[in-house]
Amino acid sequence: MTRVLDRLMEHAETLREMGPENERLGQLSDPTVEVMRNAGVIRLLQPKIYEGQEAHPAEFASTVMRLASLDGASGWVAGVVGVHPWGLALADAQAQEDVWGPDPEVWIASPYAPMGVARPVEGGFIFNGRWQFSSGTDHCRWIFLGALLGDTDGKPVEPRYSLHMLLPRSDYEIVPGSWDVVGLRGTGSKDIIVKDAFVPSHRVLEQPKLLDGTRGRELGLPNPIYRMPYSCVFPLGITAATIGICEGGLAHHLNYQRDRVSVVGTKVKDDPHVLYAISHAAAEIDAARTSLIENASRMFDIVESGRDVTFAERAAGRRRQVSAAWRAVRALDEIFDRSGGNAMRMSNPLQRFWRDAHTGLAHAIHVPGMVNHAAALTQLDLEPPPGPMRSMI
Repeated sequence: MTRVLDRLMEHAETLREMGPENERLGQLSDPTVEVMRNAGVIRLLQPKIYEGQEAHPAEFASTVMRLASLDGASGWVAGVVGVHPWGLALADAQAQEDVWGPDPEVWIASPYAPMGVARPVEGGFIFNGRWQFSSGTDHCRWIFLGALLGDTDGKPVEPRYSLHMLLPRSDYEIVPGSWDVVGLRGTGSKDIIVKDAFVPSHRVLEQPKLLDGTRGRELGLPNPIYRMPYSCVFPLGITAATIGICEGGLAHHLNYQRDRVSVVGTKVKDDPHVLYAISHAAAEIDAARTSLIENASRMFDIVESGRDVTFAERAAGRRRQVSAAWRAVRALDEIFDRSGGNAMRMSNPLQRFWRDAHTGLAHAIHVPGMVNHAAALTQLDLEPPPGPMRSMI
């Protein structure tokens, strides 16, 4: 972490200053991407044989948080795109060589939502679909896309079976103008279209084997990070970015409030109500950070000990992860609500962090309903949660 984070922090001012430019462009600026590439933040979870770090998940989360505290969009892309080398490490060796052989610094986009259908043919699949929310996609040359296994007519088979398909940039279209949103504008999370692309079998991963860590065990990968369940790794980058954005918002709030005088002439330092809100929010955001890192470390320790992470443990872990995101964003709300009318000005970075945090919280991985329901059922030793609830755990 020291090397990657130190390299990032050498350019902290550049990353901070690029925030408004990233938002204006609707994607990360070239200077931002250059800093991130040179620091190696996207290679934290990449195998060492392809010049990666094979970092501990807590190290990955801490780095993403710090980057997001400087600029939300940069941290978000680091959290999302930074997980994809972990996924590729679980793919066929030939798929890894296809991507990393020519360039180990290549970035890989997503999303994993099964919005396409893969029709089996000799040697692989014919693939079609359209996806939303491909973060950082303009700077990526490969992509993981979620798919449902189809029959010979191209219709999803029942019961539904999810796949992760790996495609080069030549096999998909990025839809211009498809990312016009209120927050995280700088992530450039545009739509993706695939039309009749052939995907060879060696570039296809079965999602069920990722969910419970089976794939890493099959491959006999020695580093425990690759034997962790998907639900312990993929949400980590997204929630780390969201909490980091809240940390950045808190920092801007403190800077803004330090010399502020309210409309009635009261200095903030003399207003006990605002001071209480600041302190309470700081404690809540710090608790969210601690909870997320401890949760990731707990899952890593279980796998490192040689034991599988049970469904109940995965459900409880997802509950802690989702709760941490909500806790941090609600704390940011408390201080933003006490920042006065000037916090709403587009020239004030606080409003951008507030918008980014709420957009991050809207990600499907942060929806608490099914996660809490599934966790409660397992905690009460009642009937196993039905399929849709298990799909996010």
